[in-house]
Amino acid sequence: MSFCLGLHHAAIICSSYEISKKFYSELLGFKILKETYRSERKSYKLDLEIPGGGAIELFSFEHSPQRLSHPEACGLRHLAFCVKDLEASICHLSERGVECEAIRVDELTGKRFTFFKDPDNLPLELYEF
Repeated sequence: MSFCLGLHHAAIICSSYEISKKFYSELLGFKILKETYRSERKSYKLDLEIPGGGAIELFSFEHSPQRLSHPEACGLRHLAFCVKDLEASICHLSERGVECEAIRVDELTGKRFTFFKDPDNLPLELYEF
């Protein structure tokens, strides 16, 4: 039996706070719960609500090092979001300049999905539920 109750949050460090804030809140539609500027660190922390539970903590720091991040790289593979209508979601992103990969089918579940990237090239997935 797992002691974990569910996903609390995923933390993302971005290179441009304003661009990533707009991407996650306006383009993906996540509700802003709280925005904090920490002057001693010269950084922002933005808490975004993920529908269905959990949150994204979006951080900005001066001079953050780059990290290789691809869906098949060692480490965190990607962050996946459930959608009802994959084509409508892809269309929404495409109309706003976000390129999605070709739709794939999960060979284990039969569910359809696609990958796209955030402003810092982090791999994100839309998974049709």
